[in-house]
Amino acid sequence: MKNKLHVKNGDTVMVLSGKDRGKKGKILATIPDERKVVVEGVNVAKKHKKPRRVGEEGGIISIETPIWASKVMKVCPKCGKPSRTGVKVLENGEKVKYCKKCNEVND
Repeated sequence: MKNKLHVKNGDTVMVLSGKDRGKKGKILATIPDERKVVVEGVNVAKKHKKPRRVGEEGGIISIETPIWASKVMKVCPKCGKPSRTGVKVLENGEKVKYCKKCNEVND
């Protein structure tokens, strides 16, 4: 069975807990099998990179590492607040996501 996440690539999210609590960022990658996401500017780690080819630079680089998807909440583009999302079925039978705080459709 394939795992589904409540967020997708490109969504703006807010971190709910941990050392980066309260930070907002865009989702760069999702890892549904591990139920993790990579958020821009969150959970940054230092990595020591060795030059592998001629002309390539080595050094210490900063890289975003994955965090649990349950620790992030999608930010509504209309009201700008972190909120849960629900699914509405329109008259034509189409399913759309909506913000549970402002009831605006945001898909």
